[in-house]
Amino acid sequence: MARYTDAVCRLCRREGQKLFLKGDRCYTDKCAIDRRPYPPGQHGQGRAKASEYGTQLREKQKAKRYYGVLESQFRGYFEMARKRKGKAGENLLSLLETRLDNTVYRLGFAMSRAEARQLVLHGHFLVNGRKVNIPSFLVKPGMIITLRDKSKSLDKFKAVIEANASRTPPKWLEYDRNALVAKVTAAPMRDDIDFPIEEQLIVEHYSK
Repeated sequence: MARYTDAVCRLCRREGQKLFLKGDRCYTDKCAIDRRPYPPGQHGQGRAKASEYGTQLREKQKAKRYYGVLESQFRGYFEMARKRKGKAGENLLSLLETRLDNTVYRLGFAMSRAEARQLVLHGHFLVNGRKVNIPSFLVKPGMIITLRDKSKSLDKFKAVIEANASRTPPKWLEYDRNALVAKVTAAPMRDDIDFPIEEQLIVEHYSK
């Protein structure tokens, strides 16, 4: 399974904003973009102003990296979004939000999406009572997501759940913190996504 394996802090610096790829580190003074707020590379501090195409490309790259998706998979999501009713850009973000790894992260079971992806791969979660170890699995309204009983006793989960106790899940998820059970109540709406992204630029990029 293909995945990005280089230093993720370079990705935040390249996009010029925090993508929250390192969990707790992103909230400390060790965050790379706070220490070096310019693109990586020899010419990072002397880059010219981006063209229209460059601006669209950067927005697409930013969304890909935020959700931890590679190009071919991201393009597949766009094609799915384009065929659905409504605005393609909003449909795209809704699809990305409903990935199981993102859902696990939104519920506070992991400190980053990369960690959530690994936890899903290791089979720690059930969807409608069945183990699902595919991070790209798309959850739908009515589905129930639970942490496996064997996993609830692990110190790792206890620590992360306690650390994220104040995190508020998005409106499309109904979460019982005591039972560690969540229900997908609706499809994510554009207002549920607080990350600053201009999805229309992604649509324009793929429409060329």
